[in-house]
Amino acid sequence: QVQLVESGGGLVQAGGSLRLSCAASGLTFSTYAMGWFRQAPGKEREFVATISYYGGSTYSAESVKGRFTISRDNAKNTVYLQMNSLKPEDTANYYCAARRGSVIRAAPGYDYWGQGTQVTVSS
Repeated sequence: QVQLVESGGGLVQAGGSLRLSCAASGLTFSTYAMGWFRQAPGKEREFVATISYYGGSTYSAESVKGRFTISRDNAKNTVYLQMNSLKPEDTANYYCAARRGSVIRAAPGYDYWGQGTQVTVSS
C-alpha cells in the first residue's frame, strides 16, 4: 500500500521560511517523479514544483520561482519543499504526489497523493 505523508506545515509570518517533507512508503521511490501542489480555500489545486526520479530535473511554478526549492533524498524516500520569503498568498494546504514516469505539472497525471499539510502565512 502506497503512503505519502507530508509534514512541516504550520503558521509563519510573511517573509519567514518553512520546510515541508513528504515521506513515501510502499513504492520504489527512486523510480517515481515527485510533485508538490497546493490548494487554497475556494480555489483549484495548483502546481507548485516537481522533481525527476533521480533529482536531476526540477520545475517550479512562476509564482514560487526563486523562493521555493524542491529536492529529494532517495536513500530516505523523502521529498522536500524549502519555502523562503513566504507571502500570505502562499497560504494553502500543500500536497505531495508521486508519478511513475517523467515530470509533469498536471495534477491528473500523478498516481498517488498525500493527505496534505496546512501552511498559513500571516501578514
